[in-house]
Amino acid sequence: MQLGRDFARALRQITQERNLPMEIISSGLEAAMVHAYRKFKNGNQNVEVYLDLEHGEMSICEVRKVVEEIENPDTEITLKEAIEKGFNDVEIGDIIRIEVNPEDFGRIAAQTARQVIIQRLKDAERQVIYEEFADKIGGLVTGTIFKAENDYVLVRLNDRTEALLPREEKIVGEEYNLGDRMKFYLLEVRQTSKGPKIIVSRSHPGLLRKLLELEVPEIQDGVIEIRGIVREAGARSKVAVSSLDANVEPVGACVGPNGSRIKSISNTLGGERIDIVVYSSDPLQFIRNALSPAKVVKMEPVLEQERTVKVYVRPDQLSLAIGKAGQNVRLAARLTGWKIDIKTIEPDRLPTLQDLFEDIVTKEDD
Repeated sequence: MQLGRDFARALRQITQERNLPMEIISSGLEAAMVHAYRKFKNGNQNVEVYLDLEHGEMSICEVRKVVEEIENPDTEITLKEAIEKGFNDVEIGDIIRIEVNPEDFGRIAAQTARQVIIQRLKDAERQVIYEEFADKIGGLVTGTIFKAENDYVLVRLNDRTEALLPREEKIVGEEYNLGDRMKFYLLEVRQTSKGPKIIVSRSHPGLLRKLLELEVPEIQDGVIEIRGIVREAGARSKVAVSSLDANVEPVGACVGPNGSRIKSISNTLGGERIDIVVYSSDPLQFIRNALSPAKVVKMEPVLEQERTVKVYVRPDQLSLAIGKAGQNVRLAARLTGWKIDIKTIEPDRLPTLQDLFEDIVTKEDD
């Protein structure tokens, strides 16, 4: 049965343009032709299909068992009928293959082939998209806003790929205007019946991490290590960093000359304030650093409560230590893993030697 040389030529062109192996088309066509033939014959025949896509040819065989008495006409044939069809050397129990070329099936075969090819192309493209972006989970992607509604935003990553920015992954208060190009954190890629579903985020801490890696060469080179990130997306973040090189000051490297690096990242995140603090293996020192820019006078671990500390600041530092709506102390607590209770030093209390010593140390650190 001829599918036609034009069919074969068009098929080769499609597979080359879409970078689709011919074997994928061939296996799909064979299975579809078997199904189409059974439907055409309104039966449940054992069918074998042989395709020569190079020359646009196809042959169909019904597989029958030679029997004395037929019980299933779809799959059996008598010895007499087999001999009449030219199988002279067969015996009872043998399996024969009868090539068939029914009228009108050529049209059905062509329609079936077209449907299968279209579906296989869709499946292959979906698989290519899935594999391309599944390898980028946890990475940075750039996309263009092309649809924005109340609960979600659709982002075009390239000519054939869209991603979803759900409500919970947005930055609160951020505007998503059609045509805006933005950077996103690739959160999830999963297969669905309609193709890959790609989820991106603007609020995930990983977005800030990737932007720092992109902007700060010392992080890319492994000289500076990010030890922790906490975000209240769009408002404020804290990043703990440490340096593996004593000659590289981690905060200064991340902030950049005149604050250029951190300003660039902040602008990408809609003006989010980013505090870079030095990580310390000493938890009390780490807490002191994490509460920056507030100046801490002293700290007292609460022995009765695990990982709890009282932090004392002067009255003029209280608002800085707590932050707007408690933001500074809340982020510091999340970054360090300690519960932080902010207290003020009583104004009328005379400073102790310990207070004076800590004040001197603080000024030296500044």
